[in-house]
Amino acid sequence: MELNLKKPICFFDLETTGINVAKDRIVEIAILKVYPNGNKESHTWRVNPEMPIPEGASAIHGITDEMVADEPTFKELAPKVYALIKDSDLGGFNSNRFDIPLLAEELLRSEIDFDMKKALSVDVQTIFHKMEKRTLEAAYKFYCNKDLKDAHSAAADTHATYEVLKAQLDKYSDLENDVNFLADFSSHRDHADFAGFISYNEDGVEIFSFGKYKGSLVMDVLEKDSGYFGWLLNADFPLYTKQVLTRIRLQKLNTKF
Repeated sequence: MELNLKKPICFFDLETTGINVAKDRIVEIAILKVYPNGNKESHTWRVNPEMPIPEGASAIHGITDEMVADEPTFKELAPKVYALIKDSDLGGFNSNRFDIPLLAEELLRSEIDFDMKKALSVDVQTIFHKMEKRTLEAAYKFYCNKDLKDAHSAAADTHATYEVLKAQLDKYSDLENDVNFLADFSSHRDHADFAGFISYNEDGVEIFSFGKYKGSLVMDVLEKDSGYFGWLLNADFPLYTKQVLTRIRLQKLNTKF
């Protein structure tokens, strides 16, 4: 079954120096862009992360410091990456919890304004876990009856993810072939930011989910305790979390005028 698309969707996968969204960096990115007419284009870039790649990370994806020493930095690649994804929805495997948050951090560090409010995200892993609860290799074998060669290669994982989603649509009649439906089905809508520091209450309003103001409305806290906002911006929080906080504060300020 081919995807029913109203706009392009970019499936992507990252290989990184680690799993800390705020501190780790991309060492490889692969993007498979699928257009509504079925056409596809694929790009893979190795990236100099401008930091040492830990041996544990290299043991997983096979990419070493020497292999990326002469590759472009992400800041150099960022305009190409953004040009490819800016008009598209996004798809991946565990992308809502890891790949999209880390990509957002890298783009923001590169001074590119990345806002997921402009795109839907389809997390194939979430669909898989809700339906079968297994890994990408098992998903590929289960849905496509194929063995995933070169697992943890960004390009192989990206193409496997795309094939798995199409096979999921063939297998489950209750899944709609519509990116809006798939994004909603695979989303975790309890957080306003990727890292989970800001959640929504039962009325859909942003609240803090940590610290001394846990459970309090973000908008109220930022109005009453301006020093707390300054501390949040200077502390070691992800850039996307800071962007969300800034947006909420600006909304509050705009309502006063």
